[in-house]
Parts: sequence; C-alpha cells; structure tokens
Amino acid sequence: MVLSPPPALPMGRALTLNDRGTTFVREMPGPPGAPTLLLLHGWMVTADLNWFTCYPALGERFRVVALDHRGHGRGIRTWRPFRLEDCADDAAALLDQIGTGPVIPVGYSMGGAVAQLLWQRHPDAVAGMVLCATSRSFSAQAPGSKLWFTSLLGLSVAARLTPKPVLRRIVAKVVRRRAQRVLDEWGLEELERSDSPTLLHAGWTLGKFDSEPWIGALDVPAAVIVNTRDQVVSPQRQLDLAAAIPESTTHVVDAGHAGVVTHAEDFVPVLVDACVAVARRAALMS
Repeated sequence: MVLSPPPALPMGRALTLNDRGTTFVREMPGPPGAPTLLLLHGWMVTADLNWFTCYPALGERFRVVALDHRGHGRGIRTWRPFRLEDCADDAAALLDQIGTGPVIPVGYSMGGAVAQLLWQRHPDAVAGMVLCATSRSFSAQAPGSKLWFTSLLGLSVAARLTPKPVLRRIVAKVVRRRAQRVLDEWGLEELERSDSPTLLHAGWTLGKFDSEPWIGALDVPAAVIVNTRDQVVSPQRQLDLAAAIPESTTHVVDAGHAGVVTHAEDFVPVLVDACVAVARRAALMS
C-alpha cells in the first residue's frame, strides 16, 4: 500500500487560462528569489498523485508550480481532441499569467514529452530541464505497443458515446480493481477525477510522440533521471534520451516506472540533486 499524501498539500487553486479553459494549480513560494520548477505529471495521474512525495523537499529550495494537464484530474475540460502540444501551450499560458519568467520544467513520463514540447514551442519560457522516466518516443517500447497505443483512439471514441454515469461506474470499477493494491483511498479518488475519454485519447496521442528529429538541438542545461527497473518506459530508451541531449547529465534510481511514489526515499533526493544541478548550470541558483 502506497503511503498517503502529506497532511497538508501545497496551496491549490482553480485558474482560468485566457481563451484556454480552467485548470488546477498548486504553488509553493520557496525561498526568496528561488528559481521556479514547473512540475508536469504523467499520463492518467494528477499533479498531486505524481508529485506529492516531492513537494516538501522541492519547496525547500525552489518555487514550485504544478498543474493538472487537460482531461487529467481537475485540468482543462474541452471537446477538442487531446494534443500534447496543447498541454505545452497550456503550461506556457500558465507561466505567462502568473509571471514566473523562465522556469525549469520537470517532466515525468508523458510530462517529459510535454516538457520537451514546451521548449520546442516556447523556448523563452525554459531555462533548463529535468526529464524523469521518459523518452523521445513511446510507441516502440515493446512488441505490440504500437498496436496497443493505436487501439486507444477507438476506445476514446466509444467512451464519448457512453452515457457519463455508466462510464463513470465502469471506470471506477476498473481503476479500483487494478490500483487498490498499491493506492489508498486518496489515491483512488485522485485517479477517478479525470475524464476517461480524454485519457484514452491522450494515450493514443502519446503513442505518436517523437522528438528524435529535434531534441538534439536542446540548448539549455538538462538532466535525465533513469529508473533502472522501469517496465513501462525501458531504461535503454531513457538512456538514449540522455545521450541525444547535448551535455545532459544522467541520474540513476533503482526503481520501476512509479518510483517517484513507490521508492520515494530513493527517488526524491536524486530529483532534488538533479534540479539543483540544472539550476546552477542555468545560473539561477548561487
């Protein structure tokens, strides 16, 4: 059973991004003048479920901002098809609206793809980057994975045609059956906040992501955290990402894909060290 979140999560608020929709944001002020981290969570979870183990340690050194991606948790709701590019644009709009200046995006799994796109589409918003348990592409992780990702598009269409009360009951049963061994009631409730059709479409979109043609041009300090027992994003893919980014540093954690939660005692110190190293290389921290 995964431990419950801290007694008090950081301050959170609903925030309407101009012409984009309303999302949910958590913020920690950090020390005066501290550089800002933008935490970008993985597929199917929420910012809190992805990062609750990290908030206290990161907040001691950094200003921390975390948002729920569209369709996830309390993120933006829209009938528009899910696009990772829109998630990156949402993040840029958030940073502009709250006036952070350039930040260090910290992306986990799908959030790593969003972080890469944030730099590609809004380079002036990015001072450095930390990428965790992620890759340049996802659909070729294992035999049959491309077919699996492709199937999610049809499932998302079917989900949109299912009456919401029926769909909610189905999803709740599936989520609880698969996750109750590792999550407590709070974690299960976090998972159930999301919009199921959007999540399925997001999985299909993630399967099409490919930054290999352009990630080698990344021109800000970067660190890649590799979970060495990851069975979702292979460690070799994570290492290939690190090798593709000029002068990136590699940080290793002996954990699976959910190591940020299941092995927080190992993952969090490595994450803090990686963020500090990137901030110093970006001349954001003395």
